[in-house]
Amino acid sequence: MKVVTLKSPGGLDNLQLSEQQAPGEPGPGEIRVRLHASSLNFHDYAVVAGMIPVDDGRIPMSDGAGVVEAVGEGVTEFAEGDRVVSTFFPPWLEGPARLGNFATTPGDGVEGYAREQVVAKASAFTRQPAGWSHAESATLTTAGLTAWRALVVDGGLKAGDTVLVLGTGGVSIFALQFARLMGARVIATSSSDAKLERLRELGAEHVINYREVPEWGRTVKALTGGEGVDQVVEVGGPGTLPQSIEAVRIGGHIALIGVLTGREGEIPTAKLMAKQASLKGLIVGSRRHQLEMIRALEASDLRPVIDREFPLEAIADAFRHQEAGRHFGKICLTW
Repeated sequence: MKVVTLKSPGGLDNLQLSEQQAPGEPGPGEIRVRLHASSLNFHDYAVVAGMIPVDDGRIPMSDGAGVVEAVGEGVTEFAEGDRVVSTFFPPWLEGPARLGNFATTPGDGVEGYAREQVVAKASAFTRQPAGWSHAESATLTTAGLTAWRALVVDGGLKAGDTVLVLGTGGVSIFALQFARLMGARVIATSSSDAKLERLRELGAEHVINYREVPEWGRTVKALTGGEGVDQVVEVGGPGTLPQSIEAVRIGGHIALIGVLTGREGEIPTAKLMAKQASLKGLIVGSRRHQLEMIRALEASDLRPVIDREFPLEAIADAFRHQEAGRHFGKICLTW
């Protein structure tokens, strides 16, 4: 089977496509999946670029979607021919968060999905949404579930709320779509006027060019009658968090998801305290969260925004496209 591996110490030129032996038959409680798609996330980029050290020869990619080819003894949830999509934390099935690192995450601590076949525990997958393509389904494992947990699971999103999303990456666009699905209003930021127009087309009520308006937190407050937004999907980290705190309402919720502007920085703690807002970090979600999200998706006509698809052998080009920052929505690998 075709497999992509990453040679230590990382870097896009160290991604190598090769042939390896197929995984064989699944054991008890396992399934064999013929993989057909993955999607790129910042975490995947951090791995392949060498920002996150991994074992030499690691198979990258946290997201995987495909078709069940065989089921092992005792597996009743899936049958041959079922279309499935992977989970980000295979051991976290349900309940409160219990994992604080990526030791069990495919493509990081364990082998990922940049390959044609995999044998894994059946619980490492869920079914795909009915009628979705493999590429569409592969966007859910990381980006889709992160947005869902931020807004719905942790944030308790309800109709009439106002949500602030930052940028046009996969998590932010999913957050915009989920917020609109749930009957919430959305304010969105970007540095590109062309992307801002596309955000409007997706349902953003107000858009802000953060390069032209560096104090965009005040603008958000003005757009909400001085109150601020109910929720912020914070993907930037220390470079944007002070403005997000300015933008959130008293008693609001900030979901801290990303570190695109760095891992450390100053936080206006007095303002956060005065706002009496919750600031909660999160990393993706559980298998139960993913099952609930898929139920919601099947009750709607929501579909992910896919910027571009690349073949598996062009994985380095796909990451260069991501690195350039001109994409809108998800970048996928299909094979």
